[in-house]
Formats: sequence, structure tokens, C-alpha cells
Amino acid sequence: MYIRFLVSNATAGSVIGKGGSTITEFQSKSGARIQLSRNHETFPGTSDRIIMVSGAIDDILKAMELILAKLFDELNVEDNEDVGPRTKVRLIVPNSSCGSIIGKGGATIKSLIEDSQAGIKISPLDNNFYGLNDRLVTLTGTLDEQMQAIDLILSKLCEDPHYSQAMHAPFSYAATYYSMSYAPNGTGGKFPNHKEDRSNSITIGVPDEHIGLVLGRGGRNIMEISQVSGARIKISDRGDFMSGTTDRKVTITGSQRAIHQAECMIMQKVANATERMMD
Repeated sequence: MYIRFLVSNATAGSVIGKGGSTITEFQSKSGARIQLSRNHETFPGTSDRIIMVSGAIDDILKAMELILAKLFDELNVEDNEDVGPRTKVRLIVPNSSCGSIIGKGGATIKSLIEDSQAGIKISPLDNNFYGLNDRLVTLTGTLDEQMQAIDLILSKLCEDPHYSQAMHAPFSYAATYYSMSYAPNGTGGKFPNHKEDRSNSITIGVPDEHIGLVLGRGGRNIMEISQVSGARIKISDRGDFMSGTTDRKVTITGSQRAIHQAECMIMQKVANATERMMD
């Protein structure tokens, strides 16, 4: 599993520590992997960097507690003796997974707020950024309340089959937004630990009724997505679905960046179609 959240550039330094000492210590204490986006890899619409913590759920929770406790200390929050200090942490959650946190008619998010005592708000999807498929989930509360909320939210996201797919490219916003200026396998928007490997492949599900939009008239849309991203895209035959669903299989092959970009463009088309159906 993994979780992503935002930190300001100033507080990112305290999580890293001198020569990486703090982040190394937190990784060995928790058993989780902690990755931080580079200075220029910020979440769209903010100047904040992204931290991704990945591993077993218990390890993630240990790491999150270490990081958030450190950030609480840095803030020197006014400590109200009755409830302790309250701050905000903003998680990044793919739009496709927000439903599992909101629940039918908002029932799940209500119970998460009651059980954790934290304030939980989900931002609307920011349409100013082409290809952005993530929303911010803001948790307000004491450290204990935030940790309780994170624990509950993680267990919901665990049940969501789409959630793990976003892990392939946690910081590649730069690649998505400025894609037009890149040549198909150009460099840019790469982040550490991923070699530019052209033989990666992922398969995502797209509802059968939206496949026509992804393909476009005479295959025009899919050709455009393939050209802009530099990825190869293959759609399964009619009736060949992801197991247990009526979603057609869309297999995207290419570099990590090309795959992520193609996936974002496909999901954008599906999201637009879903919004139109709801209007």
C-alpha cells in the first residue's frame, strides 16, 4: 500500500534532515519506504512537495506518525490543554478512489469523521489542470485524530482495486501538464528510482459504455493519446472484460512517464463522460 500527502518546501527539509539523516531514521524505524518529490515537482495549484510512504499498512502508519509528529513539533502549535494542538494534513487521493471515502450519500465520510473526530474535507477536482486526476483530502485535528483518520482512510483505499495503479508515477505531475512540449520519449518530469524503461506495461479498466470516447471517431482519440504520450495502447475485444466487471481492458505500454500520461488522458475522457451523464 502507499499514501501520498503534501508538505511545504520549508517543512520538507525537516523531514529529510541533515544529509538525509531524518528520513533514513524514519525508514529504518518504521520499515516503510519514504520518497519525497524534488523541489520543482509540486502538486498542481500549490507550491507544496509530495511525500509518498509505501509498505505494509502498519509500517505506513508508523512512518506517518513519525513524520507528522516531527511536523507538529516544527510548527510549535499553540497547545490547548483540553484537546492538544490541531493542524491540517492534506492527502492526495485519485479521483477514482474518492468514492470509497465518501460512500453512498456521504455515509462513509460521516462515519470516518465520527470515528476519528478529525475534520475531513475532499476538494473538488481542479479542472484548470489538464490530466489531473487527483484530489486533496484535508484532515484537521490533533495528531491522534489525524492518525485515526489516516488509518480508517487507508483501510478503505485498500479495498479499492484502482488505488494501487496510481503508485507507478507518484510525482509525475510535471510530465502530465507540460506534455505538449515533450517529444514522445523525451526527458522531463522523471523522478528518482525509475529508469526510463520502455517495456513497462499496465492494464486499466474502462467502462464498456465509455470505450467509444477513448477510441474517438475512426480511432482518432486513441491515436492522439498515443502520439502525445509516446505510449502504445491496446483495447481488449468486445466482451473481454477485467475479471468481475464490465470494464474493458486497456493495456498501456511504454516508459513510466508515457504510461502515466496516457492513463491520465484516458481517465480525463472517462471523467468528462461521467460528468456529462450526471448533469
